[in-house]
Amino acid sequence: MGAVHGCYLKYVGLSAISYAGYQLVVGNIGPMESLSVGDALILATSSGAAGGGGGREGYSDLLPLLRLGTATYLGYSTLLNGTIAILFKMKKGMGMLGKNLEEGSIPLWSYLLFSPFHIPTYAYTYVHTLVGKMKLQDGSSKKKKKSPVPVASMVQPGLWVGGCFAHRLNKQWAGIIDLTVEFPERCRDSTLKYLCVPTWDGVPCSPEQLEHAANFAVEAKENWMKLKEQGAVEGEPNILIHCAHGRGRSTTVMCAAMVKMGMYANFEEALEKGIKPGRPVCKLNAMMRKNLTEWQNIYVEGKKGL
Repeated sequence: MGAVHGCYLKYVGLSAISYAGYQLVVGNIGPMESLSVGDALILATSSGAAGGGGGREGYSDLLPLLRLGTATYLGYSTLLNGTIAILFKMKKGMGMLGKNLEEGSIPLWSYLLFSPFHIPTYAYTYVHTLVGKMKLQDGSSKKKKKSPVPVASMVQPGLWVGGCFAHRLNKQWAGIIDLTVEFPERCRDSTLKYLCVPTWDGVPCSPEQLEHAANFAVEAKENWMKLKEQGAVEGEPNILIHCAHGRGRSTTVMCAAMVKMGMYANFEEALEKGIKPGRPVCKLNAMMRKNLTEWQNIYVEGKKGL
């Protein structure tokens, strides 16, 4: 989701839906009878002691326990996604999911412990990638046609902006900048250099992180060219900057990288001339523009006087 409020509401929405489901399962709303934790445990224990019952009677005895388990999971989902919504607003807690910054992997314990976050996040991103559309100029016609959004787009020669499914391109990368906290890096084995700057969806890099990432892109390109001279690699260098969907976080860093490479004078020019023609869905929210402006004032304009 591109806008900051949209991303924030996604987490709030997951928490609210989980809470509504919890209320339904425990019987506070809807047609179900009110669920008593004590009664559920007593029924399950007595059913087991009596041999478990059979047929509908056994299922009837087990139903309160199933409701209890479902209610517990939904209650936990309510608290977890609500907490993530708060952390999103605070721009904190990017390390809580346990992503390995060197390898780009997410441990099994994270998927188990934070499954109420991981499952809907992956499902939403997968569907969004599958059905996403963007408007492209239809040749010489003034009309625009809708086209599927690629998993990654080469916005300028050797510079790619994309999402977390960019591994489907099966390319060899000179460098990858991974901005996701919520997805593992599937291109790790096909890149010479890797930088992970984990951020919540919709939250941009800080000015300091933007400078670090932009320098990394420059260095990754130079490293490839040196190896090419030595005969270790062939072809031109390709740099991938990706987030979850390839729209906001990745665009922010690509703007800084293009300015750092000397391709454009400022991030606005990089966005409008260097990125959007090749990937029209790319956009910057207010927070992204603010951080890019600060980065430009400090690391671009500020260094001109030195």
